[in-house]
Amino acid sequence: MIDHVGFPISDYEKSKTFYTKALAPLGYTLIMEVPGDINGSGFPAAGFGANGKPDFWIGGEGGLEKPLHVAILAKNRAAVDAFYRAALAAGGKDNGAPGLRPHYHKDYYGAFVLDLDGHNIEAVCHAPA
Repeated sequence: MIDHVGFPISDYEKSKTFYTKALAPLGYTLIMEVPGDINGSGFPAAGFGANGKPDFWIGGEGGLEKPLHVAILAKNRAAVDAFYRAALAAGGKDNGAPGLRPHYHKDYYGAFVLDLDGHNIEAVCHAPA
């Protein structure tokens, strides 16, 4: 079981704004920030999550050479759709509109958006319609 994931981004403030908007439909909020002078990296970090637990972190160290993929579980298909719309409105780029991905399994419903650094962020629901 993964407790949390974190990765560096190239523009901390812009990415923090992007994720605040894009993750809201999934029930994720900005839970905490760790200033650079306290953080071991020397750069600020922002932790997003649900129910008071930050499990999705971004850090201001600078972008990665290659993009990564992170999938966040959505409560239902409507939340997947709302994530997709919110992420695009916040400046993300389409990387796969909401829909079934039966090659994973018959009820796999996901949407994919590239964040400001080109990371592939997915919202997924595994429940039947």
